[in-house]
Amino acid sequence: MNWDNVRDETVGYLRDLICLNTVNPPGNEIIACQYLADVLARNGIESQILESAPTRGNLVARLYGDGRAAPLLLMVHLDVVPVERDRWAQDPFGGELKDGFIYGRGALDTKELAAMELAVLLWLKRNQVPLARDVIFMANADEEAGGHYGAKWMVEQHPDLIRAEYAINEGGGFGTTILGKRIYGIQTGEKGTARFTLRARGKPGHAAVPQSENAVLKLARGLDKLGGASFPMHVTQTVRRYTQGLGNAVGGSAGAALRGLVDNKNAARALEQLELDEGMRGRLYAMLHNTVTPTKLAAGSKINVIPSVAEAQVDARLVPGVTAESFLQELRTVLGSEYEIEFHKPTTVGIESDPQSPLYATMVRHLKLHDPEAFVLPDMIVGATDARHVTTLGTKVYGFCRRWCMNQKSDAQQSLGGGLAQATL
Repeated sequence: MNWDNVRDETVGYLRDLICLNTVNPPGNEIIACQYLADVLARNGIESQILESAPTRGNLVARLYGDGRAAPLLLMVHLDVVPVERDRWAQDPFGGELKDGFIYGRGALDTKELAAMELAVLLWLKRNQVPLARDVIFMANADEEAGGHYGAKWMVEQHPDLIRAEYAINEGGGFGTTILGKRIYGIQTGEKGTARFTLRARGKPGHAAVPQSENAVLKLARGLDKLGGASFPMHVTQTVRRYTQGLGNAVGGSAGAALRGLVDNKNAARALEQLELDEGMRGRLYAMLHNTVTPTKLAAGSKINVIPSVAEAQVDARLVPGVTAESFLQELRTVLGSEYEIEFHKPTTVGIESDPQSPLYATMVRHLKLHDPEAFVLPDMIVGATDARHVTTLGTKVYGFCRRWCMNQKSDAQQSLGGGLAQATL
């Protein structure tokens, strides 16, 4: 097998997909589905495109196994977040290849995974690999806006097309260096969402006469409380495994501190004492706590009128096991009863998948072949993916999307390609 050819073909698919504008809103994922369907058809693989709404396309294709094992689902989303074109040095929909890197919206979220999973399906078909299980490829709309026209709709309307024992999704498989050790995370968990409106009411009046019951000032005080709040720590099995494994990898006093993090009553202070970069410190904190981030403000209609109400939109992410109802109690502890808290619907709960499985072991084995000195750990992303929809069918979802630069050695590509292919058997 010439893995350089496989790499180049996959890169071509990615560049083509980037050139298809599927910014959500409005999405228009149908154009990417049609592209994938054409590639699959040229290689003798049938597919279905299912529209949840006009232009909101979802694609499903299947390679059949002999039935000895339940299916494996390769899942990905085709929509991308909006772009600010004037902030881009390259065309965000140009798919430019330069110095070993591909530039464009979706190159990392997640058209790269669409290209990889497409290439795996083609590789299995071309090489007539005998499969013990069906391999299903599902490419969805609308993940960036909650999956209502994509994975959620597929689960509700066409569950039998995508029902599987395991799924490979975005969210893991890439490496980072933490305290001198090379770490790879395989996503086994993700947080839930409980976005809400924080509302303060006050006394209206003319702005020429300041008064303490100004709703804007009251809202500002509430947001300041949220910004300085210390929410309770919630330890999940995924994060316990992650911090224990990370501590073992790092070793020494830092390793001991990491291992003890989940039992420390003041995790935030313990994290400050570790020599971690700000991003990693923040991520570990978010893995252990519910978080709140105000993102939008609204108040008033004229500059000379004190409004009677002021509102903030707040993005809250919940540790698996926490519901909006139990989180409300945490908010009330910080804010008291003087503020209105209105949760946006729907709220979602976080999820976890058990890493004790043959598929997880296969991922670990092939990552270690590629990078023998690395440590592979179950991980939790502090955002959310379409996994929260697919797991309702009983599917065990792992985030595994290995990325590499074009100028890496060919033996690295060979290890990666073999790992992806064997993981689907």
